[in-house]
Amino acid sequence: MFVRWCYIVLLFTVATANDGSRTAISLLRSGGVVGAVTFTETTEGVRVSGRIVGMAPGLYGFHVHELGDTTTCDAAGPHFNPTGDEHAGRQHEFRHVGDLGNIQFEADRQAELNFVDSVISLRGPNNILGRTLVLHAQQDDLGQGGNPLSATTGNAGPRVACGVIGIYGDDAAWNSAVSISPSLLLFILFATGIFYFSKI
Repeated sequence: MFVRWCYIVLLFTVATANDGSRTAISLLRSGGVVGAVTFTETTEGVRVSGRIVGMAPGLYGFHVHELGDTTTCDAAGPHFNPTGDEHAGRQHEFRHVGDLGNIQFEADRQAELNFVDSVISLRGPNNILGRTLVLHAQQDDLGQGGNPLSATTGNAGPRVACGVIGIYGDDAAWNSAVSISPSLLLFILFATGIFYFSKI
């Protein structure tokens, strides 16, 4: 009976615990351009949300670069590309991990971001933590422009603003030594419980 109650308490604790989602943030600032962009784990991928202000209306390239060095934005290195693919857009099957396409600045010189990307991650080989988010001066041609730079940078032009992607939010999600997801753990507990109780 004691084992059964311990199991029920453990199951309740996991079911009511925080889901352990990680959130990271990048603060961009350069001249008249400022912004804050967050990256939050969801079941569909990483949600990218925030606001950047200070650019004329239009589309501008927006990428995660390999290094976390913002001595200058150029010091951040090339696009984050652990798979060695050519540059493309977010919706393409093969792309740099750091290819986040374009963001739209409106007439009020502001851009609102809110999309989910299934390639970037806050853990594992596609982890963007400690790398640099970069806003470019031109529209990204998503590798389709026919320019010599299309396959590497989307011919998106100079780097206008940048910021290192760092830890944000609940530190428990980052400090946990458990790599298994809470939902999977919950499933395992349920399955184990069904097996256990069927035997007694």
